[in-house]
Amino acid sequence: MFDHIKEDISIVFERDPAARTHWEILTTYPGVHALLMHRLSHWLWKANFFWLGRFCSHIGRWFTGIEIHPGATIGRRVFIDHGMGVVIGETAIIGNDCTLYHGVTLGGTSWNKGKRHPTLESGVVIGAGAKVLGPITIGEGAKIGSNAVVVKDVPANATAVGIPARILEEEKSKKREETAQKIGFAAYAVGNDENDPMIKAIHSLLDHAAKQDHAITELQAQLARLNTDERSDTEVAEAFKVPTTNQKP
Repeated sequence: MFDHIKEDISIVFERDPAARTHWEILTTYPGVHALLMHRLSHWLWKANFFWLGRFCSHIGRWFTGIEIHPGATIGRRVFIDHGMGVVIGETAIIGNDCTLYHGVTLGGTSWNKGKRHPTLESGVVIGAGAKVLGPITIGEGAKIGSNAVVVKDVPANATAVGIPARILEEEKSKKREETAQKIGFAAYAVGNDENDPMIKAIHSLLDHAAKQDHAITELQAQLARLNTDERSDTEVAEAFKVPTTNQKP
């Protein structure tokens, strides 16, 4: 348990550039306080001291503004930054090295017993205000954008944004950036919010330009092959051409 506490404090230095000393973290970081209280309340819950576990959780919520059910399973080196308004449900599972920002909800969508809250695999980052709902799985290394509402599984290393959340197409985004650089266009202040009509229009133009580039490249390759074939046929014909002499009778 003490090893977990040391990791909970030390990991803050890696993920918060504002952190300066261990004493500052231990005394002024509500995310660290909430995790410390949860370690105790979760131990009580597992020991079947259900009311006492809930009471400790309630005290932690009162002090930090972070509500973690004592039944939730939280891994190592988890960081809750700022933390106000974070809600983590009873059957939620949070893997190692995850990061949650303020206003995050790991909630349920059913009143039935059993697994009804999300599972976050290792290295997941969830932005401020995001809602991850239901017994879904967020894959290892995935990122959830701020204020997103996620109700379906997110694959590993993917990025999900929007309401309802959708998976960003990273390869398409890279191609757009490359095309923009080719034509000398820099999409300043253009984010991944596909709901903005202007962004939709710009992305459509970039996608169209990328398709045209691909088509032109293919045409050039085909023309080059045709020219090569024509030259080859001419050379063969010349090699097998029978010389004729025009003799008068």
